Formats: sequence, C-alpha cells, structure tokens
Amino acid sequence: MVFILGVNFPERNLVKKSLETFFGVGPLASARLLARFHIHPTCKVGELANKQVLDLTAALSDMKIENDLRRQVLDDIKRLKESGSYRGRRHALGLPVRGQRTRTQISTAVKLNRMERRL
Repeated sequence: MVFILGVNFPERNLVKKSLETFFGVGPLASARLLARFHIHPTCKVGELANKQVLDLTAALSDMKIENDLRRQVLDDIKRLKESGSYRGRRHALGLPVRGQRTRTQISTAVKLNRMERRL
C-alpha cells in the first residue's frame, strides 16, 4: 500500500487512475502530473520510487482539490443565488443551468442540476 496525500492506494492500481480519484483531478491534470515527474502512463503505484511519491504529494497539496474545491463550487453557486442572476435562479429551482432542453426531458433536466446536493 502506498500513501499519496494521505490516501492509501493498492500497489496494482495505475498511477493515472489513482490520481483521478481525487476530486478536481481529471484525465488532463493527471497526465500533466505524470509528464512533469517523468512517470510512464502505464506505471503502477507499487513501481513508484519514494521520491516520486513525495513529489506527487507535494504537487497535489499545492493544487486546489477535494474539500477546498467543493467549498469553492458551493460558494460560487451561493453567490449566483444571492445576486439573483438567471443562473442562480435555475440552480435554486433545480433546473438545468446551461441551456438544456426542459420541454420533454424535464426528469433528466432536474437530475442534471443536482451537483449542490451531491457534494
């Protein structure tokens, strides 16, 4: 087991997929981190050297991920609601914010805007 930013990962997992488990780190960000520290995309967590693990942990601690990013998203939605903007009203009503069709797919549309409730 290898610890990256306090999370325990099995040694057989790919480093790229393990990094993507953090909220706010997607495929592009994980690929950039791997390229930055010269780690092959098919490398497993167990094959990492101790220095590479420390470098990845340091880079992730500098990024805004997990709770900090969740808090920022919620604050942004709260700001939109308080300002009374169109997007804020759509968030408050649980309707799609980004122009999706609601005439026929209203049940799908309501599901699209539940990000605040999921966090």
